[in-house]
Amino acid sequence: MRWLCAVLLLLLAWPALADNGGRSALATVDLTQSSLTAEGRDRGKPRPMELRLTLSQPVPYRVYFLDGPPRLVVDFREIDFSGTEAEALPGRDLVPALRWGRFRPGWSRLVMELPGPYALRLAVQSPAEGGARGALVKLRIEPVGQKDFVTRGNALSALWDLPTPADVTALPPRRTGERPLRVALDPGHGGHDPGAQVGAISEAALMLSFARELTEILTRAGFEVVATRNDDNFIPLERRMTIARAKQADLFISLHADALPAGEAAGLSIYMWNPQADDRATRELAMRHDRADLLAGLDLAGTDDQLADVLMDLVRTETHPRSEAFAKFTVSELNRAGIAMHRTPVRGAAFSVLKSPDIPSVLIELGFLTDAGDRANLFDPDWRARTAQALTQAISLWAQDDAARAVLLRK
Repeated sequence: MRWLCAVLLLLLAWPALADNGGRSALATVDLTQSSLTAEGRDRGKPRPMELRLTLSQPVPYRVYFLDGPPRLVVDFREIDFSGTEAEALPGRDLVPALRWGRFRPGWSRLVMELPGPYALRLAVQSPAEGGARGALVKLRIEPVGQKDFVTRGNALSALWDLPTPADVTALPPRRTGERPLRVALDPGHGGHDPGAQVGAISEAALMLSFARELTEILTRAGFEVVATRNDDNFIPLERRMTIARAKQADLFISLHADALPAGEAAGLSIYMWNPQADDRATRELAMRHDRADLLAGLDLAGTDDQLADVLMDLVRTETHPRSEAFAKFTVSELNRAGIAMHRTPVRGAAFSVLKSPDIPSVLIELGFLTDAGDRANLFDPDWRARTAQALTQAISLWAQDDAARAVLLRK
């Protein structure tokens, strides 16, 4: 009961904590450059619609549907709707009801009742049009049959972009060696997001190639491998965690080779979840890694469920030390293999793919495409093979240690 009391105390203090924190100026809505429109003639049936909101600055947001009645819900980070009437939005009469406003510190919500079940066909944030400053959020929805009407499950499912609980078998108790360790490999970027680029070199293609080589070595060593992508497709960042969880992965490794201004960084580095990471290079990388999901319409910066925040932090008290342990094994094996690392090889960052509370997770920057030495390493077959072998050995040692600790915890 002690932890439950702690949760309740934290929840009671939450509004005050959130309101006292410093934050940037809020975005506002320009109704003269915003609208709701419908396609085709009104024949008394639901029609495709497009919602356009022009904002004073880009913001993270999340889109989902609810039923009873059918509703489109859009949660925005850092928008001030005060002084702006939803009823004044051009095209408002196309839907039964429309409302918006602040629903918790730092978050605002738009709710649009719909004339029937719909599906989201487009969600994009781009520079404002028509000479306006700021950003344009464009959402296109189309009517669908009831069986194709996908609504949000619960707070945790929406937070992580997960299947509903009925669709995914819960993770088994912490692994103790009864089955092969299952590793989720996540080649960064892909599709419309090539990642860092230097000339004809793209981070997305390079990481996919390395992931395939690492998969082969891991499989020969007796591990099971789950890939978040096997080709040049874009997978939303938090969907990558969904894939890992649905496949009951024991360890999540995201692979990257980013870019920073010349001289800012070189060498391999390992990142773990730390929302307070504040060094400039880490912030730049976090912005680069998450930018594609912002454009795709996904909020990557938090949750709309205060209890979920607290409970996930409680889960991380057990998971995070396991991530730290893996990072230590990895540094040791890379040193043995003679792989050059960053002067601070293990670091914290607010990368979205590291937010999973229940799977030990790391993001490995194999090097930086902007550094000539790193670039040469990334194309050197011998370096790639030694790095893959060292990572495989680190996974093996960590798996043995983690299983042994799990047995002790159960006694």
